[in-house]
Amino acid sequence: MNMPGSPLQPALSLRLFMHEDVRHDGRLLHEWLLELARHEGLAGGSVFRAVAGFGRHGVLHEQAFFELAGTLPLVAEFILDEEAARRMLEKVAAAGIELVYTLTDIHCGVLEKAPAP
Repeated sequence: MNMPGSPLQPALSLRLFMHEDVRHDGRLLHEWLLELARHEGLAGGSVFRAVAGFGRHGVLHEQAFFELAGTLPLVAEFILDEEAARRMLEKVAAAGIELVYTLTDIHCGVLEKAPAP
């Protein structure tokens, strides 16, 4: 199938799961991860907050009026190549950070605004 935009390229999606209040080296972990990705030269990354979720310990966390801040799940996601994924995971592990991650084969492309005539 012919897709619009740039040709699809193989890549990996690295997703790292954490709670919003987790800190590393005095910073929120998701901020630390984004800064690490920038330092590693990644093209970009995003952090998403869940409305609700539970993890490997079975504790349900959900957004509610009376819930204390900091317990909602976050996902940091990066689209990268295999070498960059290896470097990121090695640096996270070397920093002693415990979290769940997924690494998925994907294809990505870029849709850009058409040039003016």
